[in-house]
Amino acid sequence: MTEFPPPTGAAEAPEAGAKYVIGVDFGTLSGRAVVVRVGDGAELGTGVYDYPHGVLTEELPPAATGGRRVPLGVDWALQVPGDYRDVLRHAVPAAVGDAGIDPADVIGLGTDFTACTMVPTLADGTPLNEVPGYADHPHAYVKLWRHHAAQPQADRINAVAAARGEAWLPRYGGLISAEWEFAKGLQLLEEDPATYAAMEHWVEAADWIVWQLTGRYVRNACTAGYKGIYQDGAYPSRNFLTALNPAFADFVTDKVEHRIGRLGEAAGTLTAEAAAWTGLPAGIAVAVGNVDAHVTAPAARSVAPGQLTAIMGTSTCHVMNGRELREVPGMCGAVDGGILDGLWGYEAGQSGVGDIFGWFANTSVPPHYHDAAAARGLGVHEHLTELAAAQPIGAHGLVALDWHSGNRSVLVDHELSGVVVGQTLATRPEDTYRALLEATAFGTRTIVEAFNASGVPVTEFVAAGGLPRNRLLMQIYADVIGLPVRTIGSTQAPALGSAIHAAVAAGAYPDVRAASDAMGADPADVYEPVPENVAAYDALFAEYTALHDYFGRGANELMHRLKGIARAARDAGDARMAVVPA
Repeated sequence: MTEFPPPTGAAEAPEAGAKYVIGVDFGTLSGRAVVVRVGDGAELGTGVYDYPHGVLTEELPPAATGGRRVPLGVDWALQVPGDYRDVLRHAVPAAVGDAGIDPADVIGLGTDFTACTMVPTLADGTPLNEVPGYADHPHAYVKLWRHHAAQPQADRINAVAAARGEAWLPRYGGLISAEWEFAKGLQLLEEDPATYAAMEHWVEAADWIVWQLTGRYVRNACTAGYKGIYQDGAYPSRNFLTALNPAFADFVTDKVEHRIGRLGEAAGTLTAEAAAWTGLPAGIAVAVGNVDAHVTAPAARSVAPGQLTAIMGTSTCHVMNGRELREVPGMCGAVDGGILDGLWGYEAGQSGVGDIFGWFANTSVPPHYHDAAAARGLGVHEHLTELAAAQPIGAHGLVALDWHSGNRSVLVDHELSGVVVGQTLATRPEDTYRALLEATAFGTRTIVEAFNASGVPVTEFVAAGGLPRNRLLMQIYADVIGLPVRTIGSTQAPALGSAIHAAVAAGAYPDVRAASDAMGADPADVYEPVPENVAAYDALFAEYTALHDYFGRGANELMHRLKGIARAARDAGDARMAVVPA
């Protein structure tokens, strides 16, 4: 939860003669850099930089628009790419200083990013929002992973692909997400054709930041496969794109297609300009970009088939390897080498987890709870967790759906929304809070059961990210999914994973598996399922599944109708405001 800060300060003194790599994790709200020793993976220093503009959901920054209000629509989520450069300027030097190492001993740099997060650029990588005349165009900004306003375009992509029998569709569980490259690109074309025409590259942020570091644009195999519908050496055909919209016919050839680098390769070397930003030596290796979730599996030493790694933060991404290709309904993709060469990498996810807990704490908890927490020197999340932990399972009489940011897996529908059933006048904040914790665990169990039923058995569950520090949450997950939950000893697992890839790119290890074995984090805790708790949660999960299927599998369109009403009301309100003088 967001109130538990990562530890700071060097873990141990630098070792004479040692070499180091830097991993930089670009998250939803901040970027985090970690200095890692190549020989054993020891994390020696950390730097964190919060994005000054955060996530734009209501309007563009007034400073960028000359003070004119430019509102955003329902389910928009944008970011400012300059914030990402500032992470390099601030977090990386801070991490090096925290570690107390000589920058000359750093041999490589690796990065990871949220995905699918898209940057429209010119041919030289300049983001469109930085081009004169485009700062007041919402479509010129970064579309963050949780930008869900392209759901109508995703629906059309899915309908046309199904009608045409596109061979790539089953690789994604039968549904393409509104979060991904093609849906967001099609929305840009249809809502702002002029900006679409000006855009020369449609770039994953994971690749854009590497471009900034090296001066070279290289697509990474991970996002190309999972978010860019790149399968068996090809993107969707021109005929398919034409069927979506004739003006979209050249989207791949004109905006997307580029050289693809394998994970762990060097995309290039650090330029003199980027060396000045970071304080690192020019010419060191910079690894091909990657996704925060997928780099975490090597950091957790969780790359064997059957080991499912859940990266739990604002959202949760579930990744695992398998030896064979299987079709799993509602998954986010199966990609050859998407996590580790020689294996099929599978991905699923939940669009809201920590975000849901944060939303509840920020909007639905009375002031006296905050006061009571402060009086005890606790954050409100810790206080609510203690109160919730005292309850017997099911005593709150509630069941919730974890769809406050839509459903990524297994329904792949971002028009869905959150639900809490069973509230009465006796319901307390800690009751609802626990129900939301449980709902996210039920969502994970739904994903695990989909994998198991499709011939991709989950034999081990590994939890990484910020949320595993909540011990109640981890025990709930163990009891709900009926498997031991292993957490890892790194509080900055994605950054560690990026550092592991940097070590491979720098030539310190022959491949990612070898680097994972040497540099991956040791286990922290193991939470065993309690048999009586498992039985109690089986009963609640049955109710969750009934609610899940009622609202999510076509039996009731209420959520979709409400989203349509909200969108229409928002658009009408924006139109009225547009004619009112500032």
